Order: sequence, then structure tokens, then C-alpha cells
Amino acid sequence: MKLFVENLTNVDVSFLDAKRGLVGESWMAGIMLTGNLDQQSMICDFGVVKRCAKDWLDDFIDHRLVVPTQMPGMHISQHESLTTVRFPHPMGGEFICSAPDEAFCFIDCQEINPTSVSAWLESELNNTIPGDIDQLHVSLNTELIGGAYYHYSHGLKKHNGNCQRIAHGHRSKIEIFVNGTRQPEMEKNWAQQWQDIYIGTLEDLHNQTTIEGIEHNHYRYTAPQGDFSLTLPKAACYDIETDTTVEQIANHIAQTLSASGRSVTVKAFEGIGKGAIATYE
Repeated sequence: MKLFVENLTNVDVSFLDAKRGLVGESWMAGIMLTGNLDQQSMICDFGVVKRCAKDWLDDFIDHRLVVPTQMPGMHISQHESLTTVRFPHPMGGEFICSAPDEAFCFIDCQEINPTSVSAWLESELNNTIPGDIDQLHVSLNTELIGGAYYHYSHGLKKHNGNCQRIAHGHRSKIEIFVNGTRQPEMEKNWAQQWQDIYIGTLEDLHNQTTIEGIEHNHYRYTAPQGDFSLTLPKAACYDIETDTTVEQIANHIAQTLSASGRSVTVKAFEGIGKGAIATYE
């Protein structure tokens, strides 16, 4: 007998990739249990399954930087309360991130993808859900998007929750309207510009440095969870003057695309099914 929960929760993360660098991602998580019926004629109560699995995902992977510990060139170190992750960036130079340990999710694999992450989740979740369960399967799916979308990472130092972590991200669609008319070409161009981008706040840009002949941005800030810093090639970054909330991102895009005599409306998503709308005239 099998029990399933589709669309259990959405998981927003960033992960490190040997070819793409820092990648923001959003997955829709589902779970399926194989087991025997109890005295209630259930494998497990849906409420218990949903609560246990969702709480675990929220606590141990959502809004974290997912790190494949076996990826060639990966180096992980700890000093006092900070963990530092560094690896050769595909654009040249280095990626370096220092943050409290809870800002990371370490998986013993060479590459982060839905298959490797699902396998890790299954092993971790196996003992968290009560009941006579023989097998547990986790599915991770991306949203079906017909138009333009981009992957971005960011951090919100003023946030009291896990959004303060300096390298978490989203896979987000975008809709742009000029004088009320949808603009697919504008959407495509903007998505291409922001593919696998790190959106930084200028206030958090501590300095710029050259590593192996490549110019890098170095961001750092202190938030309620601790000290955060991030260094990566400047070409992988896009800086704005404000915080990088989705409200400010939508506003920035609308202002950037606006021109005299036309109204620009931007519907910017932050992952799946949520976002902000800004209009600039």
C-alpha cells in the first residue's frame, strides 16, 4: 500500500555547480510512503506526514546553500562559529562563502540535481516519520514555465528569518508589460541577463579584488544569525542600490525599462507562486 502527498512544500535553495557556479533553484517537493496499515487502517496520518516532512525540509535544506562535498576542487573548513566553502569558479577565480553552519546543506555527492538531493532526503527523512513504513520516496520537480525565467541568488541581511542567509535563491519567471501589453522579448532578454546571477546590495559590497586575473566582488554583512561573507567573480553579479527583496527587484526592473511616455509593469516572481508587481510611469 502506498500513501502520497503531492506539492508538500516548495524548497528554495542555491547550490554549487562545476559548470554554472552559484545557482538559485526552486523545487516542488512531494513524498510517497510504502508500508502496512495500522489499527486505523492507515499507513500514517496525513497530518503527521505533512507536518514531519515539511518541518524537516524547512529546517535542514530550505533557504540554504546546498554543497556537493565530493565535487572536484571543493574545500570546506570550520573556524569557531563559521563554516567556509570554496571552490574554483567556472568563470575563473574562486567562489568563497563564509557563514554560520546552518546556512549550508552538505550532501555527499559530486553534483547537485533532483536525483542526488532526493536520494539524500530519503535517507535523512526515513526515521523522522512514524509508522510501519517500508519505503520512502521524495520527488523534487521544477515549475513548468512557458515563458522566460531566471535563476538568482541573494541574501537579505535585515530579515529575521532564513532569508538573511547570504547565498540562497530561486528559479523565477518574469512578466513585463508596456502600456498594458505583454512583452515576451523583453522578458527573454532580462532572463538571459540574470541567468545564474547573484543579486547584491551595493551597501553590502565590501570591496573588489582580483583573483587569478579575474575581478571579484566581496560582500559581507552581519545579520541576526551571525556573520556572512561571499566572494565570487564580478561577472556573475548584478548590484542594486536597495535591498534585494522581490518588491525591490520588481521596482528596479520596472524603473530600468521605463522610458518617457510609457508605463512599465513588472510581475517578478520569487520562486513558485509568489512575488511582487511594480509599475513605473
